[in-house]
Amino acid sequence: NELVRTNTLVKGCIVQIDATPFRAYYMQHYGIELGKKKAAEAPAEGGDAPAAPAESADAKRSRSVMRKVEARAKTAKIEKAVEDEFLSGRLYAKVSSRPGQCGRCDGYVLEGKELEFYARALSKKKKSGK
Repeated sequence: NELVRTNTLVKGCIVQIDATPFRAYYMQHYGIELGKKKAAEAPAEGGDAPAAPAESADAKRSRSVMRKVEARAKTAKIEKAVEDEFLSGRLYAKVSSRPGQCGRCDGYVLEGKELEFYARALSKKKKSGK
């Protein structure tokens, strides 16, 4: 409420949000785990312990659901910049609603050219502020 009153949180502003819910959705919907480094995955394939949680999650699903997830995973693509954000655990998002009018804040996650632009602008702002 205070952020809305002081005009900090307005329509069109860029905010950082937690990536955990998006990571969980992507894992459930596509069966691909985001936010893990590629170097950490290679040694994990040799060991049985890290692979066990993914197998146990697959064991709870029916065959039809597994086929859907595998089909989605074939077409699933994610940008390198967005994947880097998942590694940091924070995503940039843009507010698309008017938070003071409707009492909630809706928006969308930035990607593509828009993400590049705002990431560059925010990094310049951080450098000049120090």
